[in-house]
Amino acid sequence: MSAPLYRLQGIEAAYGEGQAVLRVPELSIARGSILGLAGHNGSGKSTLLKLLGFLLAQRAGSLRFDGELVDARALRHGHLLRRKAVLLGQDTCLLSRSVAANVAYGLKLRGQSASKEAIAAALAQVGLPAADYAGRSWRQLSGGEARRVALAARLALAPLALLLDEPTAGLDRASTEHVKAAALGARAAHGTTLVIASHDLDWLAACADTVLTLDEGRIVAGLQ
Repeated sequence: MSAPLYRLQGIEAAYGEGQAVLRVPELSIARGSILGLAGHNGSGKSTLLKLLGFLLAQRAGSLRFDGELVDARALRHGHLLRRKAVLLGQDTCLLSRSVAANVAYGLKLRGQSASKEAIAAALAQVGLPAADYAGRSWRQLSGGEARRVALAARLALAPLALLLDEPTAGLDRASTEHVKAAALGARAAHGTTLVIASHDLDWLAACADTVLTLDEGRIVAGLQ
C-alpha cells in the first residue's frame, strides 16, 4: 500500500494569535481518494482546506505532504507546494480577459503548454464546449459558468491534490452534475486526490469515498 498523500498528526491551527479553530489529532488522506467534508458554517471545513492548500500554517503538530514534512521552512517556499495542491475557494475570481485566457493563465505561469487543445480539454471536463465558450469575455458568463471556468483552470494544471470549497454553491442541478463528473474524471485521468467541502450532503456522498463531519474545529464523525 502506498503512503498517504497527506498525513496530519496533532494539528492545531488558528488565525493570528486567537484560540485554535481547528484540532486534528490524526488524519491520513490516501492518494487518489476523494474525501468529503461536511459541517455547518464555522465548523472548520474551510480552515482545513486552507491548511491542506498551504495557505495557513499549523500552530502545532506535523503535516506531511507527498512524503515530505511541511514545516515553517517548507512554507517559506509555499508557492512550490501550491503548484501541487490547488484550492478553489468559495469566491470565484476570474481575470478580466477571455475564458480561454483564464484557463491558460496558470499553465503559462508554470511554463506548461497552454495550447488550444489543452484549454478545450479542461473546458470539456466541466461541460463548457470550447467552441461556445473559449472566446467569451468573463463578463458574458453567468455566476455558475464563471465558477465552472475557475474549476477548469485548476483542472488544467493536473495537480496532485485539488481542494474544493463549496464547489456547487449557487449552481443548478445540471452544473452540479458537471462538477461531479469533473471531480471523478480528474481522479480517473490523473490520479488526482480531491478534498471537497459542501453543504449538499447528497451530492457530496455521491462524489466522495469517505465523508468526514466537522464541528467546532474537530472531526466528529466519519473516521474509521
